[in-house]
Amino acid sequence: MKRSQCVLIADVFYSSNRLLTLSVRNVVFDLFYTFTAALLYAVAFPLLILFSFKKKYRESIPARFFGIKNPPFQSHDIWFHVCSLGEAKAIAPIVEKLRDKRIAISVITHTGYAAASAYAAQVRYLPYEIWLWFWIERPKTVVVLEAEFWYLLFRLARTRGARVIALNARISDRSFPKYYRMRWFYRILLRQCDRIFCQSNEDMVRFIALGATNVEVVGNIKLAQKIISSKTYTKPEGLLIVAASTHEGEEEGILRAFMAYRETNPSAKLLVVPRHPERFGKVGELIERVAPAMSVERWSDSQTIGADITLIDAMGELNNLYAISDVAILGGAFAPIGGHNPLEPAHFGCKIITGEQMFLQRELFKYVSHVQFVGLDGIAEALIHAEELPPSQVNGSVDLQRVSDYLTEK
Repeated sequence: MKRSQCVLIADVFYSSNRLLTLSVRNVVFDLFYTFTAALLYAVAFPLLILFSFKKKYRESIPARFFGIKNPPFQSHDIWFHVCSLGEAKAIAPIVEKLRDKRIAISVITHTGYAAASAYAAQVRYLPYEIWLWFWIERPKTVVVLEAEFWYLLFRLARTRGARVIALNARISDRSFPKYYRMRWFYRILLRQCDRIFCQSNEDMVRFIALGATNVEVVGNIKLAQKIISSKTYTKPEGLLIVAASTHEGEEEGILRAFMAYRETNPSAKLLVVPRHPERFGKVGELIERVAPAMSVERWSDSQTIGADITLIDAMGELNNLYAISDVAILGGAFAPIGGHNPLEPAHFGCKIITGEQMFLQRELFKYVSHVQFVGLDGIAEALIHAEELPPSQVNGSVDLQRVSDYLTEK
């Protein structure tokens, strides 16, 4: 036998042995991961039962953790997995480009489910990971939005023949140190990705540091969203301020800042729009306690804006209210939540005031001009300063053609 043939046989044997070793390691890790996830499930089981009676989780927990009314997808071409409302809305321009494809969408939250249901698509809650072994069949292309890094979703989709794509992928400044400490795990997870389309150069560098390959920057797909109002309301006289998507611990500071600002602008009015509908009642009580001298109305009672403060206790109205507001106090960033999408108020020309803890939306804020970042104690002064600022606007765009071309490749 010639030496070259011996070398070739040795190379084939070495490669085969290496692949077998890698395969065994993968199976061992898959089983270990599943066992750990099962233990967490067993520990959390009583809490899951308890929380399933809460209105917010009445559909999502039974579907995700107990498989109730949550069958596997029927045959489809492209499966999008999103988390909640924002990501479900963000995929609209891509879904529009894929009108000839059969679309499936999985979600985590009930607000995400409601938004995803507006598409011509199959919609399901994503089951807890241990159930994915029995739930995922043979998908063709799986597209995972932002930071929804579920190991068994990636792994099982890939091993059952799907291309796995991370879209609008991001790692925040706040999260990266935690990811990096666990880089051994994310190297295994990201190895399952065929392509990672990330939001920025900073994100690309972070993914590469975690061991990812096939990474490219396409920008933030939320820049391609069609932002529209569904209804037209009459703007009241005076300055109209909307406190949008507020969270626990933010409303009281905003209310007190508004009352202080009213001393210099008595005709100003405030709309309070809590992020989560289950808090409507609690926020209503807070407004009456903190601002007893002001007139207060609930949107569900009148659907008019005549009082000093109006609690918007309804869903789906925010863009309609941005369209008539002068200033938007954007919540989710005065507490360590990570902030909310500034593109919507900027599209309607609202002057934006938000908190300094907007770490999950930092990339989007790069595209919005005339934003004031303050703490709760700085809102009153920011309202005064807003009178001198021009309206906010969006400066930027994203080309989704690269993404849609890749998704439709055979």
